[in-house]
Parts: sequence; structure tokens; C-alpha cells
Amino acid sequence: MSLENVTKAVPARLSDDGTAVVCIDQTLLPNETVYLTLSSAEDLWEAIYMLRVRGAPTIGVFAAYAIYVLSLQTKQAAFDAFYVEFKRNKDYLDSSRPTAVNLKKQLDRMERCVLAHREEPVEKILPALKQEALDIHREELDMLAAVSEYGLTLVKDGDGILTHCNAGPLAMSPGLGAILLGKERGYEFHCWVDETRPLLQGARLTSYELTLAGVDCTLICDNMASIVMKEGKVNACFVGCDRVAANGDTANKIGTSGVAILAKHYGIPFYVFCPSSTIDFNCKTGADIRIEQRKPEEIKTKFYEKPMALDSVKCYNPAFDVTDGELITAIVTEKGICRAPYTESLKALFGGDEK
Repeated sequence: MSLENVTKAVPARLSDDGTAVVCIDQTLLPNETVYLTLSSAEDLWEAIYMLRVRGAPTIGVFAAYAIYVLSLQTKQAAFDAFYVEFKRNKDYLDSSRPTAVNLKKQLDRMERCVLAHREEPVEKILPALKQEALDIHREELDMLAAVSEYGLTLVKDGDGILTHCNAGPLAMSPGLGAILLGKERGYEFHCWVDETRPLLQGARLTSYELTLAGVDCTLICDNMASIVMKEGKVNACFVGCDRVAANGDTANKIGTSGVAILAKHYGIPFYVFCPSSTIDFNCKTGADIRIEQRKPEEIKTKFYEKPMALDSVKCYNPAFDVTDGELITAIVTEKGICRAPYTESLKALFGGDEK
């Protein structure tokens, strides 16, 4: 799996006839590769909520296609009535997951497209929406390639790299992109892959992608990260992100902040890979990021033949945690590598404005 193939990866796309969204059901990987063709509001919402489609950039692309597909189904010919239905569908899709900024950001962008064409007939708004969704997809792929190039400059041949969750082609996230690009150019890395409980995205997805690419990797339980760091086997940590606040605080899959704390203790650089679509300048600090709470079943029963805890046992299941900017060595973007203070470096690259 070369970088060229990575940047052409299509975990979510518009169907050939343009009336549905096609996505890989990531909940079935690595044992089954199943493509879903979805067109109803309920099925599109469920695909995001149930993590059939996941990864902040992929969710954003999926949502852009989804709102276009739902707009095709409107029976309203007048703009005001069309816009009311568009807003209803937009708000419904946006309710599926709260933490990743790409979902809301790309839905907002699609809404701006509608409003920019409000003086035109609805039949002319629909092609504009389709093109906007295609543009969003292309831009994410371009950012993936650019971030991967910058990320490769942070490591050298032979390095050990620890990953957490999945920041690869399935997520349209560039954390693994730098590793795959290095492989293509003759670098030999060894990746230590956190399994990433409770949903095992590292075990099911990251080790799958790295193995397909021919990258040497070893799967470890999350609580083994400390010992491989202490033994000198890790030269860098690569993670993705679902939202970056203006001060550099970063929300990512639960357990990421613990990895960052360990890396700080052992003097290992901790890098966050972040296309600009994931930066939220309206969010001042990590304290402003809403953390999604998931159902107890994901901890107690999801991957087990029998329940691993009594029904009466309470569970606390946050999907994400926030890594303080002071624990992050650098944030890698498509325009360059940002270092602390992030309030200055992020603003210098992107102007501090929402895209």
C-alpha cells in the first residue's frame, strides 16, 4: 500500500449513480471487507454513530456526501421549503457524534454552499452541492499527502514508532501516511501498535493497514506502552486527532493523553498529525471540547462471547480524552510543523480563522 494508494483510498464515496453514499463497514474489519450503500437519513446517521465510518476526516467527507444525497430526495421546489428540510437533515446528521470537528465543519460548509445559491432554482443548487462534496473529498486527500511528507521529516530509517487508535487510510488521517510514505522510499520502521481499548481500532485497523503495506509491526495491549518505551524500543509516538483547540490541546481516542504523559516521562517525542480541517479556532482550549460518552456494552460485552462484568456494574465510557498542548512535541499539518506556543504557531500558518 504505497502513499499513492493511500491518497486514493476511498473509505467513503458517492455511489456510481450519485444517489447514495458507499462506505467500508469498519466494524467488520479485519475479517470481512463489506461495502455499504446508504441513502436513508437513519442509515447514514447510524453509520456514523456505530463507527461503521470513523476517523475525523472520513466522517467529514461522509457527511458532505450524506447531506447531498438527502438533498436529492427533497420534494420541495421553493428555496425556503428546501432549506428548512436541508437544515433538518443537517442537524440530524450532526447529532450523531459530538467530538470530531470535521462533522460539523463540513456540514456547515455544505450549508454555506446552499445559501450562496439561494437565488437560483433548487435544481441548480443540487449540482453545486455535489461539487462541494467532491471538493471536500479531494482537499482531504491532498492534505493527507502533504501532512505525510512533513511527518516523514520527523523520523529516520530504523526508528520505532508507537501508534494509538487508527490514523491511517481508513480514517483518511495522515498519522500512518508518513510511515507508509517512508516504506515506499525504503525506510524500515518498526511500529508498536496499541490495541486501543475498548473498540480495538489499533488491533483491528492499524495493524491491518500496516501489515498490508508490509510495515514491520507488533501489536501490544494499551498498558504495555510504558514498558516498550522504558526498554528503548520507541523513538517517536504518532497519533491522529479529532479536534485541535486554538491553544494546541487535542482531542483524540481515549488513552491518547496517557501515551503522551508516558512519552514525556521517557523523553520520547509525541507528534499529533492534523490536517487543518481538524483545527477548531473557535474552541479556545481543550476544556471547551465536548467529549462523547458511549454505551456500557462496548466495555462489557462487545468483543466477548460472554459478558465480562455483571449487568449491575456501572461503566464510564468516554470515547475521547484531551491531551494538553504542553505534552505535544509538534502538531503536523499540511502547511508545516507547528510547535509550542501553539496559539502563535497555528495562527501563523492558518490565520486563526475557521475554514
